[in-house]
Amino acid sequence: MRDSAIVSLKMKHVDVVAGLIRQDAREVKTKFSKTINTFFFPVGDDIRAIVVDWITYLRTEKLFGMDDPIFPKPAMGIGEAGGFEVQGLSREHWQNASAMRGIFREAFEAAGMRYYNPHLFRDTLVALGMKKCKTPEDFRAWSINLGHDGVMTTFNSYGSLSTQRQGELMRGLI
Repeated sequence: MRDSAIVSLKMKHVDVVAGLIRQDAREVKTKFSKTINTFFFPVGDDIRAIVVDWITYLRTEKLFGMDDPIFPKPAMGIGEAGGFEVQGLSREHWQNASAMRGIFREAFEAAGMRYYNPHLFRDTLVALGMKKCKTPEDFRAWSINLGHDGVMTTFNSYGSLSTQRQGELMRGLI
């Protein structure tokens, strides 16, 4: 998902049992205001568990309802020192994805890594899809899952191959 869509998601848009995120364009900030059904990508049970655990936490511990955000803004208040500080989670959406990108930047820096913006994860997903998908139909589903109407959008925007990988693939066809 695009970062602007992620920060506008509500609890009701995620069906963890079906592994489906319904990006309803009436409420979710999608590109071209297009409704997109995205199934969880097969990137690992550990990643899925993080998402499911977070949603479960919001529902059971924080008692978030279906119209509350999946990724809420922090609740701010006056701290003991007299300044503003985070005091939990609000039930408000972020206005835009700037804060999300800042959180990503801080997390990468804290891990001693170079920063990669959230949108670059789409490149990674396409590279994974190019390896996992065995048929054109598989890749068509992968492409639709990214919100693309056609696989050529996926290939042209995210499907670059290094010369080394091109050579590996061509040698493997013999």
